[in-house]
Order: sequence, then C-alpha cells, then structure tokens
Amino acid sequence: MHLVFTLVGIVTAVIAVAGLCSKFDLPSPLVLIVVGVVGSYVPFIPDIRLEPEVVLFGLLPPLLYAAALQTSLVDFNANRRSILLLSVGLVAFTTAGVGLLVHALLPDLGWGPAFAIGAVIAPPDAVAATSIGRRIGLPRRIVTILEGESLLNDATALVALRTAIASAVVWHEIALDFLLAAGGGIAIGLAFFFVVGLVRKHVTDPVIDSGLSFLTPFAAYVAAERVEASGVISVVVAGLLLGHKSPVLQTAQSRIAERMNWRSIAFLLESSVFLLIGLQARTIIADAVSAEVTLTRVLVLCSLTLVAVIVLRILWVFMARFLLVRPGPDGVTKVKPPWTYTLLLGWAGMRGVVTLAAAFVIPPTTPHRDVLLLVAFTVTAGTLFLQGLTLPWLARRLKVPSPDPGADALARANLLHQASQASLAELDQLEEEDPHAVGETIRDRVRRRDFAAWERVGAGADETPSETYGRWRKLMIDAERKRVLEIRSTGAVAHEVVDDVLSMLDVEESMLDYSGDAVDRVRSSGVNTTLEGGCEHLQKVRTPVEPDTPGECGDCLREGTAWVHLRMCVSCGHIACCDSSPQRHASVHHEHTEHPVMRSAEAGEDWRWCFVDELTG
Repeated sequence: MHLVFTLVGIVTAVIAVAGLCSKFDLPSPLVLIVVGVVGSYVPFIPDIRLEPEVVLFGLLPPLLYAAALQTSLVDFNANRRSILLLSVGLVAFTTAGVGLLVHALLPDLGWGPAFAIGAVIAPPDAVAATSIGRRIGLPRRIVTILEGESLLNDATALVALRTAIASAVVWHEIALDFLLAAGGGIAIGLAFFFVVGLVRKHVTDPVIDSGLSFLTPFAAYVAAERVEASGVISVVVAGLLLGHKSPVLQTAQSRIAERMNWRSIAFLLESSVFLLIGLQARTIIADAVSAEVTLTRVLVLCSLTLVAVIVLRILWVFMARFLLVRPGPDGVTKVKPPWTYTLLLGWAGMRGVVTLAAAFVIPPTTPHRDVLLLVAFTVTAGTLFLQGLTLPWLARRLKVPSPDPGADALARANLLHQASQASLAELDQLEEEDPHAVGETIRDRVRRRDFAAWERVGAGADETPSETYGRWRKLMIDAERKRVLEIRSTGAVAHEVVDDVLSMLDVEESMLDYSGDAVDRVRSSGVNTTLEGGCEHLQKVRTPVEPDTPGECGDCLREGTAWVHLRMCVSCGHIACCDSSPQRHASVHHEHTEHPVMRSAEAGEDWRWCFVDELTG
C-alpha cells in the first residue's frame, strides 16, 4: 500500500506540474526537477532511491521504444554518420576524458571506477533536449540527430560501464564487447520486427494490437540481455522498423490507438523521470558529504567534471564536423547547415535518468562510491539547468531558424495533392463499374480535402470556406452528441448502440481539417520557401510581369463574387482567384489562355503552380 500511495503521488504531481507548465509556458522537465528537490527535503515524503533495475528494465525499454516509433527511419539513415559519431565516438571520448580527470583528482580510486563514472555520465538524454528543442523550435535536423544519438548512446555507455566495473579497461576489449553486443542487439531487434510484423498482418483488433505493442519493447530488451547482447539496440531496431512499416502492417484504428497510447505512456514516464531525479537530491548529497573525501575536494571534483562533459562534447562535435562529417546540404531546405547548428548541437548535451540509474550500478564496495553518485547527480542536474535554461537564449542569439509553418503547409498541400492524383487515377478505373454513381461524390470529397490544405497555405486573415465548414460542422456534431446523450439517459437504446454512434461522431470530429492555432502560425509566418525541383514549365526563367489588378480578382469584382486566395499568371500578370473560390478564375484563365504557371499573389508567398503537370515549385 505504501508503494501504491507513492506511485499515485508521483503521477498526481507530474500531471499537476505539467499542466501548470503548459499554461504558463514553462519548461516542465526543469520545473519537475525543482519540485523534486524541494520535495526531497519535505519530512513526510519518503526517501526515494532509484534502483538501477527499475530504470534499466522498467523505464528504459518503453522510453526507447516510444522514441523509436516516432523517429523517421529515413531521417535517421540520412544522418547516420553524425548519429554514430555522437552515440559511439563521443561516448568513448567522454568516457576517456572524464576517467582521466577523475583519476587525477582521486588517485586512490583506481582506473576501473574512474572510467566507470566516465561511462555513466557520457550519454546525454534526448528526452530533455528534444522536449526543450521542440518547445523553442530547434531545426528538425538537430532534433533528429539528438533523437538518433539518444537511441544508441546508452548501449555504448552500458557496455563501457560493464567492462570498467570488471576492471578490464582495455580499449580493444571494450570495442570487441561493443561490437558483439551491438551485433546481437541488431539481430534480435530484426527478429522481433519480423515476428511482430507477421503477427500484425493477421491482427485487426486495435486492443490486441496495443497489447502486442506494449509487450514488444520489454520482450526485445529481455531477450537481448539474456544472451548478453544490447537490449537497448534491440529495442531501437525493432521500434524503428515497426514504426516505419506501420502504415502497411497495421490497420488505421490500430495506428491511431498505438500513437495515442505511446504518447500518454511517454509523457507519464518522461515526466516521472525528471521528478525522480529531484527526489533523490537530499539522500545523494547527504551520503556524499558524510564520505571520507573533504567537502572542498568534492565540490572541485563535481564542478570540474561538469565543465569537462560540456567542453568535451563541444570539442568533439566541432572536430567531427570539420574533420570527419563535412555535412552536405539539408535534404529539405537544400542549404548546408552553418556552424551555428554545430554549436547548438554541442550545447544540447543534457543528461537524464539513465546517468543516475547507471551510477547505482557501480558496486557498493567501490571506493568513494557516494562521491561518484554525487558527481553523476551534479552532471545531470547541472547540464539540465545550465544548458536547458540557456538553450533557448543561445538559439535566439545565433538566429537559428525554426521550422517554418508556412513551408510545412505548402509541402503538406503539395504532398496531399500528389496522393489525391493517385487516388483519382484509381477512381477512373473503378468508375467503369459504378452502378450507384458514387464516383462524383468521392471526387467532390477528395477535391474539398485538397482545397482545405491549399487554403491553409494562404496568408489572408479572413476565414476560409474549409475553416467555416469545420467550425459549423463541429457545432453540429456538438448538437448531435448532446441529443444522443439525452437519449442515452432514458435507457431506451442499448449502450452498445449508443457507444457506436458516439464513436462515429468522435471519428468525424477528429477528421475535421481545422485548427485555429495551426492556421494562425501559418498566417503569421507566410510561405517564403518554395519546393525544390518541378517540371520544365516551373524551371523556365520568365521575364517579370506586373499584376493587372493588384490585391484583387477583377473577374470576381465584375461578377459580384468573393475570392479566398489570389494567384497571378507569370506569363501575363493576370490576377485571379484560387480553386477554393466559388468561380475558380485561376483555372478558368489557364483553360482560356493555356498559360501553364500561376504564382501565389498573397503577401509573403513565392511558390508557383503548374497547371499542365500539376506540380508545385
């Protein structure tokens, strides 16, 4: 019962603090640590000692799996060289550097424990970095590298820690152990991917699929550890591949359920982790102060180690960039990342709960173990606060651009259009046998879905037709739901039937392509980034032309109709309204003149559209 009360208290505190942080726009990881530190000194709160088994077998597999499911395998592969240099090379570099420093400050400690604490504090935790990075809008390439690094660096650190504890600090043996552990982890991860993927092809029940999803990370981790392979790598490999193949392995309902389930699990576990870090503060500090080492020496050791892990990371990322990686242009923006990206990547090296959990793996008989635990706590808390609090300031100071909502809206509309073209081609074949004449209804729905995506690209302040439709339909669904609930209260209809109808309304409401916050972000950003490539019509260099009716559709004015967004013909400068507008004058102009390309005439937008090849550029 005592354990149950503790768990309920932790979850309650996590939800309350996260809710307040969301309301007041505060970084919840840092606030949770502060709350934990304060709570550790409250008399009625019990001492919390985070057992390594709880973290390594209870928390680490689901956290890694949840992160792997959300990580793009394509982006991971595109940045694999940077990820491997950080997850393997940087961990080894940090382990060696910190080990030499600690041994110099505590000569009687021995080389094994010195390198052990180096391995403990070597792997950064992407939970903190990416949660703060997404909140402040770090470039996606940096977030991808941080996520990829965190998926693999724990494996390197745990192998190095296991070897150091065995007092076998021989570098070629560590390398051999890592290769064997990594190879075994990859093999077992692949095996779980094939087995789970095969089972999923025959599972259509979202509940059973969710149960299988919950089982996978723990089973893959335990199976790998049983044969002394890397459980971390096996979970990561299985998660990356299953996430990549989920569109063809799972049903739509299963994917929605899995996505929401793992988001909830990751939120609770990640937030609880930061609270638990703080709750251990009093115990760790008290044990270290009572140790044989003088307080001054302890403070010097902790401070210098904190500085060392920060400096070693920055030094490594710059050496790797200019000597080994030499990064090419970004796959999306086609721009080579500047040195500011490298500095930001080097500064985002916050440590997390794995560091503290791994520290408790150090045997109790190790000399100065309490001091080593305080070193791990200092590095964890120090990097979270020092780097976590200054990361937003540094990003603004370096003027590192955030992901552009306007460019995302344009890419989304273009991608959805390409998908629609494929579906309409399939519909052309199906319409050969259409006894009920449903083809035109489907075409209308597909067109309206595309219109909604293109309307979101526009920078106009007025509500678009799709936004109006979404708002009205939500009000109608609210009325429908209210009436269904009234009927339910009478008991005249079986609850299974009522649940089915309510679920139908929920699905339809979730499909409404209307988000006020997303629209506001796009409108405030504009769409200044064009998509690369395109057809010969888009690539053709044309003499600039002046618009014939700047800021308005002359055809709409003459006919007394309204327009949604404006387009301009790049051949003659004619201004016309988009296809979301009632009269679709841009398409009409193309049909009459056969001029192939129109460009957006909205403020801050420079993208173009080819009517002939139906491509954006």
